[in-house]
Amino acid sequence: MTYRPTTIAAPSAPVRGGGLAAYARLAKLDIYDYYLGLPLVWALLAPAVRWDAGTFGLLGLVLLAEVVVVAAMVGFDDVTGFRDGSDAANYGSDAARRRLHRKPLVAGTLTEPQALRFAWAATAIGTALWAAAVAAAPHRPVWAAVLAAVCVAASVQYSWGLKISYRGFQEVFLIGLGIGWTLVPYALLTGAAPAFVIVQAVAFGAGPMLFGLYSNTGDADGDRAAGRITVATLVSARTHRTFVAAATGALVLLIAGSAAAGIAPWWFPAVLLPVVAMRLAHLVIGFRGEILRARRIAIHAHRVTVALLVAANLVASGIAS
Repeated sequence: MTYRPTTIAAPSAPVRGGGLAAYARLAKLDIYDYYLGLPLVWALLAPAVRWDAGTFGLLGLVLLAEVVVVAAMVGFDDVTGFRDGSDAANYGSDAARRRLHRKPLVAGTLTEPQALRFAWAATAIGTALWAAAVAAAPHRPVWAAVLAAVCVAASVQYSWGLKISYRGFQEVFLIGLGIGWTLVPYALLTGAAPAFVIVQAVAFGAGPMLFGLYSNTGDADGDRAAGRITVATLVSARTHRTFVAAATGALVLLIAGSAAAGIAPWWFPAVLLPVVAMRLAHLVIGFRGEILRARRIAIHAHRVTVALLVAANLVASGIAS
């Protein structure tokens, strides 16, 4: 989940005793796009549930659980990337541009044992927090509890254990985690997951997948050398551009088709018209070879999607009530 392959030698003597800042960078605390599903969940709730004090408490607990699980995931990912050389290959002469300091093992601000201890501790704490969230929830559908457990297990094994991101499942994971982390808290608060909520969860989950595809485009050589299987490493650059176009088109079809099928209200595609324009823009820019710029637009499109859906759901529920 990085940008452009080049070559750089890993530091020969990592600095020991990394401080809190190094651990914060290891945890990638500045990456918050998956957590934006929680404001969306809150906006999707009925007003009586939305403003209940217990709702805020549960969403806060889920947020903490998500942050800690992501810290475990990216911690293991950094260890694996450091060991197989993919992080060193994907961060190079443009290290300042690509913020090499965000990879503390390659930058030498943490050692591998320190990163491993951090990742295992985060795994234990994150699992406990998710278990506490399920136990404290007003509703506990079995499918939601199972989905929460699957999300935790898949996150921890993204680049560790089963190494699912190395086995050809990275793209599925990127969209699946966003869907899961939207549906689970909604179900824990309401006991169900209506069709329109599922549509919005998929639209949300597609955001990290789409900007992840641009990362994979830039990382194809380094990932291929490290044995990581993604669509970008298996096909030509031209075919991968077609794949990105197909994924983008599928999202646009979901937005328009769900309203046409009566699953989503009429306002759903109308509200997301700016997002559709942004999606088409990053697609054209990506086809021109400006991968980093296309990725930035894709990230902004994801955040705009959340902002528009939060506002629209609040307005719609206000009218309905």
